[in-house]
Amino acid sequence: MYKYDQYDQSIVDARVEEFRDQVNRRLSGALSEDQFKPLRLMNGLYLQLHAYMLRVAVPYGTLDGRQMRMLGHIARKYDRGYGHFTTRQNIQYNWIKLEEAPDILADLASVEMHAIQTSGNCIRNISSDQYAGAASDEVTDPRPWAELLRQWSTFHPEFSYLPRKFKIAVIAAAEDRAAMRLHDIGIELVRNEAGTLGGKIFVGGGMGRTPMIAPEIKDFVPAEDLLSYLEACLRVYNRHGRRDNIYKARIKILVHEIGAEDYRRQVEEEFAHVKTLGIDPPAAELERITAFFAPPAFATGLSDELDLSDPDFRLWVQQNVAAHAQPGYAIANISLKPVGGIPGDATADQIDLMGDLAERYSFDELRVTHAQNIVLPHVRKADLYAVWQALDEAGLATPNLDLISDIIACPGLDYCSLANARSIPVAQKIAERFADLDRQRDLGELKLKISGCINACGHHHAGHIGILGVDRKGTENYQLLLGGSGAEDVSLGKITGPGFDEDGIVDAVEKVTDTYKSLRQDGERFVDTYRRVGIEPFKEAIYG
Repeated sequence: MYKYDQYDQSIVDARVEEFRDQVNRRLSGALSEDQFKPLRLMNGLYLQLHAYMLRVAVPYGTLDGRQMRMLGHIARKYDRGYGHFTTRQNIQYNWIKLEEAPDILADLASVEMHAIQTSGNCIRNISSDQYAGAASDEVTDPRPWAELLRQWSTFHPEFSYLPRKFKIAVIAAAEDRAAMRLHDIGIELVRNEAGTLGGKIFVGGGMGRTPMIAPEIKDFVPAEDLLSYLEACLRVYNRHGRRDNIYKARIKILVHEIGAEDYRRQVEEEFAHVKTLGIDPPAAELERITAFFAPPAFATGLSDELDLSDPDFRLWVQQNVAAHAQPGYAIANISLKPVGGIPGDATADQIDLMGDLAERYSFDELRVTHAQNIVLPHVRKADLYAVWQALDEAGLATPNLDLISDIIACPGLDYCSLANARSIPVAQKIAERFADLDRQRDLGELKLKISGCINACGHHHAGHIGILGVDRKGTENYQLLLGGSGAEDVSLGKITGPGFDEDGIVDAVEKVTDTYKSLRQDGERFVDTYRRVGIEPFKEAIYG
């Protein structure tokens, strides 16, 4: 994984001291809240319903055991003993005291971490495939490119005040594990017929008030032109993006209004100019970055055999363990979705344990997933049982990856000042209703996602089953959506009809799953059945 050089460290250290001075001025009254707000947001500090919330960047979801334990330390010392992993592969703390925020940033800086550009109208944390560098289906490791984009976008003088926030995802496999086409820019690294590496570029995706799937803007940009092409994409947006209306400020609105073809034309014209500026990195710099992502020192000659005589271990392996490109190794997914728990939350002790397990069993590497879980990417198959035992003892071994209880949920009205409804209790009730693992496994892959407001931080538009909390004359109301997907078969869910109260939405989800079971054909996932039969049979079951 990438390690800071002297420039990285000096930048982060300087930002800590700048923010410490800004906080002191706010506490003394020298800065008003209106003056302080843009400064704190530049450092990932939000003012929520009950306290400040700090969002810490985990670039492309990759971190090591030392960094993970620092996250546990922050949860223990500065918060209420837990952290919340997010759909942007970051972590948030919900109970931060303003006077302690600079100390948190200083602690983060000591382990090469920060909260820079986790808020504001800038390029946010670059996200990627949580299996990068381990998956057998990737054409290359996308993380060096994600790191290159991180360095390019950090404090970019032209893109620090964009019309709206901006999100980029980079993948390198046909299977999309990062919801790439629901980003402002999505990049799929591919090889052309000659074997040359490049990127397929998608621009104008996103969720929120007006969800859109990013159209393909360029089928192949050679690797040596990639940074210049992305610069051109952002320049066109920065030039024409709406700044007079926050609801129409995202790049998806620009691409939709002028059309993908005209946007493509303008990008090509801008690219012809940008390419003369020499911003693409020299080969030596890309090689320097790539060297940090060299494969670990995998042992050879390892057996792929597993002793699955323990039925609980066997169930966890079947559900939470993925194939690795290296013989004798596996990818272990750690579920942060226990029945009755808060999706994405982990206690300080659990965070410490995951860091320890990474050091001992996974070449000191972890990944945060956009589904709010954690991955140990490089585990010897011979060590899986020991890993599982440790996770099980800590309440981290729920075998529910991609099942109905593996719910993505935003913090909702329990914490967020923007929310209209609570997400957490609904997620808990649904998980409890479907607590029986045999029942979950019978339903198969079923991705359920919940947002507490139209901003869609819970990705409800991309759920096979999506739930959106809205305000109906002062009462929390929940709309049900069906048929979304954030994967390579990307689609947006459709609202079924009138909403429900908290208990009613749980009943409605159960009616939907029962209808699916009565209609499915052999091998069909929920979303496959929905696409085959349409929404009407489900509406009939729900509303009668």
